[in-house]
Amino acid sequence: MPQFVVRYGALRQLGVFSTSRNESYDRGSAVVVRTKRGLEIGDLLCEATERAVQDLTDSTGGQILRGMRTDDRRELSRIRNQERKVWEFAVQKVQELEVPMKPVDVEYVFGGERILVYYLAENRVDFRELVKQLASEFQTRIEMRQIGVRDEAKLLADYGDCGKPVCCNTHLSEMPPVSMKMAKLQKATLDPTKISGRCGRLKCCLRYEYETYEEMQRELPPIGAEIVTHKGRAKVLAQEILAGQLLVQMEDMRRVLLSSDEILSVIKAGTAN
Repeated sequence: MPQFVVRYGALRQLGVFSTSRNESYDRGSAVVVRTKRGLEIGDLLCEATERAVQDLTDSTGGQILRGMRTDDRRELSRIRNQERKVWEFAVQKVQELEVPMKPVDVEYVFGGERILVYYLAENRVDFRELVKQLASEFQTRIEMRQIGVRDEAKLLADYGDCGKPVCCNTHLSEMPPVSMKMAKLQKATLDPTKISGRCGRLKCCLRYEYETYEEMQRELPPIGAEIVTHKGRAKVLAQEILAGQLLVQMEDMRRVLLSSDEILSVIKAGTAN
């Protein structure tokens, strides 16, 4: 049976899904799928080739039942309206019951099998009474999902500082670890307000070119190295990684910007960044 990569759910999970009757679908098709949570609407991204799935981690899948039909679109509209009612009811009950948590979003699974309530909390929360009242009101299974601030941005954020939709809500399937070391190597500003994303953490895009910067940096003598150039001996003061240049101090104390191809040899390695 043909297999496809499908994105589904509020947290935009990725999974490998098989067809039920050997059907073929176009990229970008909206499809009705069966997952372990029930019936859901998904976006078909591509065929599940070996290359396409090699980077997927924990990719639970299921079955593609059909392409999305007119009656499915009407049902999805009804579900979205119901989600607003669930959200308003949940927020009201959290306040009434004084539950120490912050509701972030609700997801009503397309088939009606369950409602997921996403929330933030600093500690463990006793939400048994809240779940009881939600289940009684909406007559379906209630699941509470504690999330972090990055997942909150994934659920609610729209555009980043770059003017494009946030990465976590478009193409990223998981949140990569990001560190200040990556920002320093790329000579990004270290002002936290400028290198932090909508979640308040370091921007995921700082990781995208980090490995390229590391590879290019290895081709340059490290800061502190003593080198021989066409103009004489010098000491490396700084690296301009993308330009492939070095700021050096010559023996006569002049500071000069040199291209990497002007270096004849390294006579003392110095220390890497």
